[in-house]
Amino acid sequence: MNSNAISALPRPLLWLLCLVLTACTTSPTGRSQFMIISPEAAIVQSQKAYQQTIESLRENKTLSDDQRLADRVQRITGRLITVAQEQFPESRSWDWSVALIADDDTVNAWCMAGGRMAVYTGLFAQLELTDDEFAQIMGHEIAHALAHHSAEKISRALAAQIGLTAITASSGNSQAVSSGAELAATLALELPNSRIAESEADVIGLELATLTGFDPKAAVTLWQKMGVLSERRPPAFLSTHPDPSQRLTQLAQQAETVTGLNPNRVKAPIFPVTIIYQQD
Repeated sequence: MNSNAISALPRPLLWLLCLVLTACTTSPTGRSQFMIISPEAAIVQSQKAYQQTIESLRENKTLSDDQRLADRVQRITGRLITVAQEQFPESRSWDWSVALIADDDTVNAWCMAGGRMAVYTGLFAQLELTDDEFAQIMGHEIAHALAHHSAEKISRALAAQIGLTAITASSGNSQAVSSGAELAATLALELPNSRIAESEADVIGLELATLTGFDPKAAVTLWQKMGVLSERRPPAFLSTHPDPSQRLTQLAQQAETVTGLNPNRVKAPIFPVTIIYQQD
């Protein structure tokens, strides 16, 4: 787009274009990220959403009361957090916590901005996870937070909303609503999709788990189990993830590469992460 074409844009669209073109940052792997909301703002928004989620879980009594499982989650996740804080000093101020959700039918885990996590008991009930395999899952989820993927997703959604507003304001035509979403996507250009973010979390999470002292080859056995499970009933955990067969190949290669980061598998100290579960 030449300078004359840009200057001819209606003011709302010109503002949107300037906003988008100046809202780029770089992820820990060197990937360009689009952000119009700061990671700090994403943490604030995530805290509100997390609190509401926990309140709902308590009200519906859907937190697990398995003390043994809570201790296991705390031990493994706490080790990962210790290394995460060493590698990403900004995370030392995060309010690290894990909600243990009693749902044996759901194979899932997640981590919001600021280190607020959740683990579903279905991971253990259906996959019979080893400690090393569970560490791969939590390393992957923590990696999403470390790479500011929450801020990235919020920014993409916000950009679409701004695009709709700008188009409508400039045209006064209700038919322009769909065009607004298209404009936002076009201006953002190389926005990473969710599968790219998942692959990035694989790389960061595998390194994190290895540095913590867990076996990197467990990433391969984990996804072999996921593959078997998905043949019976695809879990929600896989909905936006790369193709399992392709992922296995990539993880096997990456596991060989990172083994030297901690060849003796020396375990990191345990950070006292808060585990939210149903207590008597």
